[in-house]
Amino acid sequence: MTWSTRELAELADTTVKTVRHYHEIGLLDEPDRSPNGYKRYEVRHLTRLLQIKRLTGLGVPLAQVAAMPADTDHQASVLRTLDAELEATVERLQAIRRVLATLSEPGTSLDVPTGFGRVAEPLRDNDRALLTIYAQFFSDASMNAVLHGLEASPNPALDEEFRDLPEDADEATRQALAEKLAPFVDGAVTLELKAAAPRAARAALGRALEALYNRAQLDVLHRAHVIST
Repeated sequence: MTWSTRELAELADTTVKTVRHYHEIGLLDEPDRSPNGYKRYEVRHLTRLLQIKRLTGLGVPLAQVAAMPADTDHQASVLRTLDAELEATVERLQAIRRVLATLSEPGTSLDVPTGFGRVAEPLRDNDRALLTIYAQFFSDASMNAVLHGLEASPNPALDEEFRDLPEDADEATRQALAEKLAPFVDGAVTLELKAAAPRAARAALGRALEALYNRAQLDVLHRAHVIST
């Protein structure tokens, strides 16, 4: 018994277009033709088509399918690679599920990093934006330290004084605020960049600070750092 292209495709639960594509790229041998020119597919074609379908279903790229049956060493290597990729995908999806579970909690804010929702309410837009940038470049341990610092909220009034500092604040106002902030700067945790952070991360963080805070605020932070050292 032989089958037409349409019949072969139906038996393998695929499409005529797919069968023809496999012919074009050399994965499936062309069958003999009947006197009227129609293709006549045999059992071996169906078997091969089902093999191809199984391998592609497992994620094997078409470019590697041709060597799979004949080269067992290559086959094992490809499957190990696919398994490692699948494991990484599973871990990524599990991480996404954990984030979604956290974001589903009452009071969670979507414009701050995961876990910061409970401390986000008093933060202003620039603070939230900085946290988002921090989470991109700083390690998980560093972000946990930032979170713990915000949870402690040592001096909400001082935080507001800094946030309300106008750009044209005079010298005395800046110095006084810097002296108030110095003890907290002295006890601040040194933040560490992620191992995979790009080289441009520090420059990007500097630009973010300049964009999100006015010159007076940045000057106060610098003075506080100098005082604390």
